[in-house]
Amino acid sequence: MSDTEDSLRRRIEEWMVGQMPIIRMHGGESVVRKADPDSGEVVVELGGACAGCGISNITADNIKADLIMDFEAVEAVTVKVPSSGDHGSSTVEGGRGGELQYGTDDPGHF
Repeated sequence: MSDTEDSLRRRIEEWMVGQMPIIRMHGGESVVRKADPDSGEVVVELGGACAGCGISNITADNIKADLIMDFEAVEAVTVKVPSSGDHGSSTVEGGRGGELQYGTDDPGHF
């Protein structure tokens, strides 16, 4: 991972803590899996209580739109939301990180 990619990833992680505290407040987790400053592609994965949540599609849409508006380097955002399964217990500051795992069902919104 380049320093530039690491910097963008870190800035997006910090943004998630500040702009999307509701994820953590409701028992959810998030992690930035990819933040490529050259292509503008970002991949965010949600887990924990986000799996199977009835409004996770709204959260995903908000993350997509807001990241593109708030970060000049971001051109395309994918937000992955697992539908079921164990999402791991490894987290870092702010409810982030973790060994998130996907369910087998496609929630159909990414």
